[in-house]
Formats: sequence, C-alpha cells, structure tokens
Amino acid sequence: MQIAKRNPAQRLLLVPAILLVLFAASCSKGGNSPKPTPAATPKKIGFYEVDSANVRELQTVVSKIGTQAVSLDMIFDTGSGGLVVDAQGVLPASMISAGGFVFSGDSTVVNGITLTNQQTIVSYGADAATLSRVYGNLAYADVTVGDNNGNITVKRLPFFIYYKAIDANNKTYPAHEFDVLGVSSEYDIYFPNQSYITSPFAYYDPGNGLTRGFKIAALGTSGFSEKGTYAAAVTVGLTQADLTSEGFNMILLVPVTGYGYIPLVPGSISYANQNIATEMIFDTGTSPYFFIEDANWPYQPSVLDANARVDIKTSTGFEYGYTVTANDNLTVIENPRTSGGGVSLVSLDFFLYNEYLLDFDHHQLGLKNN
Repeated sequence: MQIAKRNPAQRLLLVPAILLVLFAASCSKGGNSPKPTPAATPKKIGFYEVDSANVRELQTVVSKIGTQAVSLDMIFDTGSGGLVVDAQGVLPASMISAGGFVFSGDSTVVNGITLTNQQTIVSYGADAATLSRVYGNLAYADVTVGDNNGNITVKRLPFFIYYKAIDANNKTYPAHEFDVLGVSSEYDIYFPNQSYITSPFAYYDPGNGLTRGFKIAALGTSGFSEKGTYAAAVTVGLTQADLTSEGFNMILLVPVTGYGYIPLVPGSISYANQNIATEMIFDTGTSPYFFIEDANWPYQPSVLDANARVDIKTSTGFEYGYTVTANDNLTVIENPRTSGGGVSLVSLDFFLYNEYLLDFDHHQLGLKNN
C-alpha cells in the first residue's frame, strides 16, 4: 500500500509572538483539521451446517455476482483457494455451450461480470477412476459472500466461472455440482496469462486497523441438520488481539513457487503405536474422513477401527487428539506412493472442537483448542 506523504506546512520564523498565539487558538477551534479514521469493526458472516447421511458439510451462500442477485450454495473450503462457480443462472444461457463461452474478443462485460478469454481446466479426484474435470474461464466481478444474516462484498474479485463439469466417463454433472468458496491462501487455479485466483477474503479490505484474514469459531455438533442450520461462525478482518493475545498457536507459512502460501502445517501424527512426521492441511472440505499419509504403510488404504486413538502435534507445539467412533473421526491410513497424495488431511471434524485463523497480511495460520 502506498501512503502519500504530506508536505510540512511552511511558516515564517520572524512572526510576532502574539500572532502565533492567535494562530494556535484559531486552529484549536477547528474546522480544517482532518478527523482520524475510526478503527473498523470485523464483519461476521456464516455458513449453513448441513448433515446428510452422517456426512457433515459447510455451505456458504453467494448472493450477488456483478449486478445480478443470485442464491448459490458454495462449499466453504479451507483446503483450496478461490471462488469456483457454474455459469448456469449467472450468465445468459445463449453464452454457454458445451465447447465454451460464446463471445468475441479478449473479454466481454455481462451483468457487471467481466468474462475473459483466459481458459483452464481444473481436475478433481484421487485416481483415473474418480477423476472429474471442470472447464471454464477467468472472470472478474463484485461478489457478495453471505446473505441477509451477514455478508461482505469483495470488489472486482477474480474467480473461475465454468461452463462444463464431467466425470471420468465423460458424463456431465448437474449444474453447480462443483461450486466452491475456497478460502485458503494458496494460488489454486492459474490461467495462460499467469493470472491466478485465491481466497476471496484475501482481496477484501476489512478497513482501518484490521488485518486481512479470517477466523472460524469452534462449531460444536448440535447445529448440524439435514436442511442446514445457520451459524455466524466466521469473522472477516483480524484484530491485533486475534494475532497476539487470544491464545492462537501461530504457524508461519512458507511460500511455494507457483502455489503461493499453501497452508501446510508440519508436525507429527501418532496412531496404533506409530509416530510419523507429516505435513497437514486442516480442511473443512474433507468429510467424513481424516487421511493420514504414512510412507511405511504396507497395505492398501485402510480405515482405523473404532476406539483407535490418534494424536496430532504441530511443529509449533499445538496438540489435538481424538478417538475414532462408528460415525465420527473416521480415519484412513494410506501410503502416498499408492494414494498419489503426500499431505495428511485433517477433516471437518477437527473444526467442531477447535478454532482456526488465517492471516493473509503476515502469511500465518493459527490453531486454538476451544
């Protein structure tokens, strides 16, 4: 941020003392002195806590894109970065085809949305049998995240708008199947001109005295329902107290070339008399399983038995442990050589009992036992 420097007022040295007194008295009254900008207040937004067939999910509403009011349920995902949204109902149907968006030139503006010709494909899935592909373009618009319960508007947000999503058998998914609000600080989706998208919260100015970032309160289990129960659990804009005196264990994020500040947390996981060093991502978008990547695991991916104990410890000393039950804290052990992974995933169940913070200005992540 550039701060304009104000030239000091010039004054004559040989001014009679009485004039200086009068000058000071007139200034004290007032009218021309700039008033200090008051400190901003963090904004509260939330999500709907959904429990369908014992699978928990957090859904956030996007209520406006450009000049058009919408009501889109987005997966609230700390494991990815960037807004990903289906064009159906957002752009005119005449502009959407199975082969791409229909327009000419480098870009076009529709309903307050700048749609560019920068295209990419995003892949989801663990292997060839589960691989899905999402096709779309880079776009920009003012986007309102949240609904009447609480919202923020991010000005000229870069996002990924897609025209097609297909599964491994080339079957087209229903509209909005892959809509995601990825709030991670990583750069998940790149385009040919080297543009990228990341967390919408990273583009939001929270106001004077606040740090760009957000925190999530511990969710508990009582609010989850099949239809979804609203929880104002997200605070956008961090105070100095959040960063220094609220008890968060802070972890400095290391930049990865081409990927930004991926929220990788180094540490260790203990289970079944094993203790492994690993990197972890605390991921609201992963449910109902934790995934532990163990390079010495000799078997196919396996689910830990009920009553198994798992203990997590970060390199900064944060500790969290849980016991596997029939419905909660389900945990898969797998070898990264066969899974294609390498990073252990800490599931949504963690967020039921712990707080989470992400600071975009200082590139750090915070964890706190509730």
